[in-house]
Amino acid sequence: MSLRKLRLKAVWLIVIPFFFFSSPTVGLVASGAVLAAVGLWIRGWSAGTIDKDEELTTSGPYAFTRNPLYVGSLVIGIGVSLAGGHWVWPTVFLLFYAGMYGRTMAHEEARLRELFGDRYLDYATHVPGFLPRATPYRTGASGGGSGFRWSQYTRNREWEASLGALVAFGILLSKSLWAG
Repeated sequence: MSLRKLRLKAVWLIVIPFFFFSSPTVGLVASGAVLAAVGLWIRGWSAGTIDKDEELTTSGPYAFTRNPLYVGSLVIGIGVSLAGGHWVWPTVFLLFYAGMYGRTMAHEEARLRELFGDRYLDYATHVPGFLPRATPYRTGASGGGSGFRWSQYTRNREWEASLGALVAFGILLSKSLWAG
C-alpha cells in the first residue's frame, strides 16, 4: 500500500472520533475556517503549479518551501482541529501529521533526488524542506515551473481538499448550532 493510501485510510481513525467527541462553538468554527481557508489557498496554489514527476518545480510556492502542499495541509488540519473545541484535537492531529507526513516527505525527497539528480540537490540546499524561506528561490536553469494553471489544479484533484474542508466545517457548524 502506498504512503498516500495509508495516510488517507489512517486519517479516519481520527476523523470519526473527532466528529463524535468534538465540542465546537460558532466562534471556534469561524476561527478554524479562516485558518483552513489559508491552508486551502496554499494547497491550491501549490497544486496548480506542480507537474508531479514531470519537471522539478521551483517556482511559485515551491520557491519558498519544497513541500508547500504539506504546509497547506498542516494549516488546514490545525484549523479543523482547533474548531473541535478541545486541546486534545490539535495535539492528536499534530502527532498524526508528524508521523505520516514526515515519512511521506522523506520518501518523496528520495524519489526527487532519483528523478532530478543534481538539479534537485542544488534546489534542496537553497530551499527549506518545510518552513518557508522569506524570499523566493531563483534558479538560472529553465524548467522551474510554468506558474499556476487551473487545469493543473483540477488535474491534481485539489478540489477534493476544498470539498473535504467544506464538509468538515459544515458538520462542525451544524454541531455547534445544535448544541448551542
